Amino acid sequence: MKRMLLWLSMVAVFTSCANFLDEEPSGVIGLEDYYRTAEQIKAAVNGTYEGLSIPFAQNIGVAVSPVYSIEYITGYSKRPRPSGSEDDQFLRLDRLDAANSRLQGWWNATYYPVENCNSVIAHVSVTKLIDEATKQRYLGQACFLRAWYYFQGVQLFGDIPLKLTTTKDPNDIRIRRSPKEAVYEQIVKDLIRAENSGLPWVDPSGHISLGAVKALLSKVYLTMAGYPLQKGITYYEKAYSKAKEVISSGQYALVDTYSELRNMAKQNTGEHLFMLQRHPTMAQSQVHGAFMPYPSQPVSIQPSYGGAMAPTAAFYNAYAADDRRRQEQAFFYTQYPRYDNPSEIVILPMPYIYKFWDAEAEKSGRSGANFPLIRYADLLLVCAEAKSQLDGGTTNDADAIAAYYAVHHRAFPAYVRPATVTTDEIQKERYWELCYELQTWYDMLRTRKAFDVEHGRMVPLQGYKAPNHLRAFDQQDLEFPLPQAEVQKNPDLAL
Repeated sequence: MKRMLLWLSMVAVFTSCANFLDEEPSGVIGLEDYYRTAEQIKAAVNGTYEGLSIPFAQNIGVAVSPVYSIEYITGYSKRPRPSGSEDDQFLRLDRLDAANSRLQGWWNATYYPVENCNSVIAHVSVTKLIDEATKQRYLGQACFLRAWYYFQGVQLFGDIPLKLTTTKDPNDIRIRRSPKEAVYEQIVKDLIRAENSGLPWVDPSGHISLGAVKALLSKVYLTMAGYPLQKGITYYEKAYSKAKEVISSGQYALVDTYSELRNMAKQNTGEHLFMLQRHPTMAQSQVHGAFMPYPSQPVSIQPSYGGAMAPTAAFYNAYAADDRRRQEQAFFYTQYPRYDNPSEIVILPMPYIYKFWDAEAEKSGRSGANFPLIRYADLLLVCAEAKSQLDGGTTNDADAIAAYYAVHHRAFPAYVRPATVTTDEIQKERYWELCYELQTWYDMLRTRKAFDVEHGRMVPLQGYKAPNHLRAFDQQDLEFPLPQAEVQKNPDLAL
């Protein structure tokens, strides 16, 4: 939290997804020089989105990024390209070293953007330069994003500092951790404020929408109902009710085929409630290239910088043979036409992830594909799980069954709508549907369960040895250690 300066000039004033990210950086602008015009205020609000990309930043090395650690630690993925000790701590479930830079990356992805959100909320709340409706929409976006960043941080690190004001003095960084419950209470407050800020149900520009706010609030309630707070029935009811509001709005729908999830024309609409905005020149996505087959396979215009992640054989084989998600070029692929000779089929050494393949990047060599952060499929399964928990582990509720059925039926078109559905069935569906979308580890933490892919059953998380791990999960694995550098700068974090 030492480097608490605004990154406002990194993000452009925008009216569309493309020019959202089009402004050239011009250095850091001090608070005393900002918030003086309506355009500066607009740019400041846009700047609060920048934190979403921090975990995706490419570190020194090939296909190295903090974001992959969230999937490595589940044990359902492997890194085909050789890994260093920092990634190995997640991949093999070694004890995490507090000096691991991946931990610092996630900490930065929480507190740098929180500082920006705090600044925007403080200054926009009192400005007279914009009309009241615009002011409330801006505040709604900043409150949503502050909730997003804190939700990310509290799930990963547990008790963390709760800071709601801007840093004006170096002494402001010497703060202690707050109890998890206090952090969650503030997350809910921010989301309720965002919910009542006049945001549209859908925003094709990529800004926060009312659908995204309600969906995140539903996910927060579901998490609060489970571990570590264990608030139970009341919060399962809240999660179910909030998810149904999104469903009943009629503003969102599943796409018919999995290839449509990769359709650039359908970003920020339909099944995509909230996405990380990318641009092929101003803010490239690293995901397409990083997930390329490794060792070098001649299937792409991309250079052989891939090998960041692939499914373990056990996870891939946990899909039923007739599951459409497992079909070639749905979520995975095992072969592909040679780039310079498409009549030749290259057989890959293992299944690789195709879920985020960017066809446009194969023309230009640069990916501008957005990354999904909340999908409608996720929200449907939240709805179903919350109700199944309310009903004691099995539900016959029509809305919950319809939500589960929509997701499962897309994967199995011959599947007949069931009379009941269990919590275990719904949770397994989340593993299959949301794999490698940075959701699985959070699910494992809030449920304290894991998917035993080799036996097709849900089991307690502690004591389960995942396919790519050297040992079973234990209590120490359920919270990341605070980054060593942060504790050195602020010893109060250790109290």
